[in-house]
Amino acid sequence: MPFANFKVPEKTLTPRQKEEIVTRTTELYVEIYGERARGTTLVLVEEVADGGWGVSGEVLTLAALGGAAPAGTGDA
Repeated sequence: MPFANFKVPEKTLTPRQKEEIVTRTTELYVEIYGERARGTTLVLVEEVADGGWGVSGEVLTLAALGGAAPAGTGDA
């Protein structure tokens, strides 16, 4: 079963953007493995709480990344 796990900062993607990640990732696996992969591909989009991740020993926040504003819940 093809599986992809995307971890993204909380509240930075709209529902439509998450849907696009799932759709395009599934299509990529179908392109690679053939149509048989469509029915078994699992794509997980996990939102990580602000400050709940880091790089090089430094905790990252949206503010530290340039103050990226949450994308909201509307369609982008």
